Amino acid sequence: MSITLIYLCVFAYLLGSIPFGLVFIKIFTAQDLRKIGSGNIGATNARRAGGWRLGLATLICDVLKGAIPVLIASTASPGNENALKEIWMAISAISAFCGHLFPVYLKFKTGGKGVATAAGCFVVISPVALLIALAAFVITAGISKRVSAGSLAAAASLPISVFWMNQSPAIIGCTLIISMAIIIRHKDNIKRVFAGTEPKIGK
Repeated sequence: MSITLIYLCVFAYLLGSIPFGLVFIKIFTAQDLRKIGSGNIGATNARRAGGWRLGLATLICDVLKGAIPVLIASTASPGNENALKEIWMAISAISAFCGHLFPVYLKFKTGGKGVATAAGCFVVISPVALLIALAAFVITAGISKRVSAGSLAAAASLPISVFWMNQSPAIIGCTLIISMAIIIRHKDNIKRVFAGTEPKIGK
């Protein structure tokens, strides 16, 4: 493995590990986001704790920490072979995503669910597939009035969209790993949806 790729993976993981929601809420409200609402450090809970501005800031930063490493990988990979570039992009995406889920700065605990960071990765990897997943999110969240349901629909549709776009085995494998991880991280939300206790949008 190229030493450059190793450095890139470390950078992607460390960037992905930055808990922007936790930091923003701590700075502007002096609260611990992990002790508010769902306890999640992502944008949805940041909005609940600090309002839409802090929620939006968290969302943007979480997207960027997925997009930046993958964009770097797309330009830093050696040679002109698409297959090699896609391998670099896939590895960088998984590294950034794992950073968000298991942040070193929080002792690998209380990470987010990875939806926004995954979206950032796929803005670069396959923007059309991401748009399809985003449409699934909007439709499902709009019907159910639940962000978690929309996130699950997006995660389930993303691998299908990527496969339909004829992406490489590396990208398809990366997508499956990320999508399955998102679904698993939503296991408590799934239980609450079936129990009818999952909070609705705006509540």
